[in-house]
Amino acid sequence: MRKLILLCALACAGCGGHGAPPEPSPVAEANATHEYPSPAPPRQTATRPALGATAVITSFATAYINWSAETVSADMRSLAARSVGQARAAMTLAAAQTAGDYELQRGGIANSGTVEAVAPRSGHQHEYVVVTLESTTASDTTAYQGLKPAWHIALATVTEQRPGRWVVSGWQPEN
Repeated sequence: MRKLILLCALACAGCGGHGAPPEPSPVAEANATHEYPSPAPPRQTATRPALGATAVITSFATAYINWSAETVSADMRSLAARSVGQARAAMTLAAAQTAGDYELQRGGIANSGTVEAVAPRSGHQHEYVVVTLESTTASDTTAYQGLKPAWHIALATVTEQRPGRWVVSGWQPEN
C-alpha cells in the first residue's frame, strides 16, 4: 500500500512541470527587450473626407500651398485635422514649427499657387503624384523680389476612411 501511495505521489509531482510556461509580465518583457509593450493607438479619423481620391488630394494640396505668415500655422493645423497617419504627423509638426518662426512673421512671407495635376503613381496603389505651380512673396523684405513661380512635386497617399470617402494619409513634398 505504501508503494502505491508513493508511486501516486511521484506521478502527481511530475505532472506539474508539463504545462505551458507562464506569460512574462510586461516589466519582465521590457527588461528583456528594452521595449515596453503598449496597446495599439485608437484609429484616426479625419474631418471632411471626400468622395474621391483626386478630390481630397486636390483640396489638401490647394490648402497646403496657399498661406500667409499670419495664417500658415492655423492652415497646417486644419490640414492635420483633415488627414490621418503620416500626413497628420507632418502637418502637426509644420504647424508647430511655423507658429514660432520669427523670420516668417517678420518678412510677411506668403505662398500661393494652383494644383496643375493629380495622377495615380504607376504601380503604387492609393499613391498619387501632385504637381503644383507656386509663387512665394514677402511684404516686408526684398528676399523674394523677382522670384518667378516654380513647379513643385509631391507624393500623396490616400486611405478610404469609410466606403467611398477618402482622406490624405501620406504627404511627401519632393522639392
